[in-house]
Amino acid sequence: ANHNGGGLVFGPDGYLYIGLGDGGSGGDPQGRAQNPDTLLGKMLRIDVSGQATYSIPPENPFSAGGGKQEIWAAGLRNPWRYSFDRLTGDLYIADVGQNKFEEVNYLPAGSPAGGNFGWDYYEGDQLFEGKPEPGIAFIEPVVVYDHNQGCSITGGVVYRGIDLPEFEGIYLYGDYCNGSVWGLIQQNGTWNSQLLFQLSANISSFGQDSRGEIYILDHRTGSIYRLVHK
Repeated sequence: ANHNGGGLVFGPDGYLYIGLGDGGSGGDPQGRAQNPDTLLGKMLRIDVSGQATYSIPPENPFSAGGGKQEIWAAGLRNPWRYSFDRLTGDLYIADVGQNKFEEVNYLPAGSPAGGNFGWDYYEGDQLFEGKPEPGIAFIEPVVVYDHNQGCSITGGVVYRGIDLPEFEGIYLYGDYCNGSVWGLIQQNGTWNSQLLFQLSANISSFGQDSRGEIYILDHRTGSIYRLVHK
C-alpha cells in the first residue's frame, strides 16, 4: 500500500515520465526494482501526444522486448518527487531510502535510456543487499545524507525564477520529517549541498509557477508556502 507512485512529469522531449516505487514491504523482498518484468521500482516513459492511450518511445530499453516496454530506468526505491531543470533539461530524482540514507540522483539532459540507480543493491552510496550481476553500471547519487539529518527526502526543483536571483541554478530539496530545505549546485565538477532554512512543516512536495517561483507543500497542515525575500 505504499511506494507505488512518486509523480507525473512531462520531460523536455515531450514524453510523460512516471516514477514508481518498489511497492514497499521493506527492503524490496520481491526484487522488483531490478526486475525488468515489473513496472515497480522504475522510471517509466511513454508517449501520450495525440493518442487514445499511449505508445512506447523507440529509445526505451525494452521497446523491442526483454522487459516491460514502458521502463526507461530502473533501480529506484521510492522516487518521491523528481523534476527537469526548465532551462537545461537536466533531471533530478530524490529517492527515499530504507532506514539509513536518503539520496539525490542526477542525469544530464540527453542521457541515454536504460540507467540503473542501484536499489536494492545500494541504499544511497552504501551496499544494502545482494550481489549485482557482472557488467551492470550503476548511476551513483550526487547527494547522500543519513538519518541524523532527516528521515525522508522530498525532491524539489531547480530555481529559474526572478524574485530570488541568489538562488538561480540551485536545486532545492527538503526532508519530510524535519522541514529542512537544502540547496544543491554543481561547481567545477563538484556537487555542493548546503542547508538553507528549516520550516515547521512536513514537506511533501515542491512546485513552481509559470514565472519559476517556488512553492512548498506542508502535508501536516495542508498549507502551501511561497518562497519570498524575508
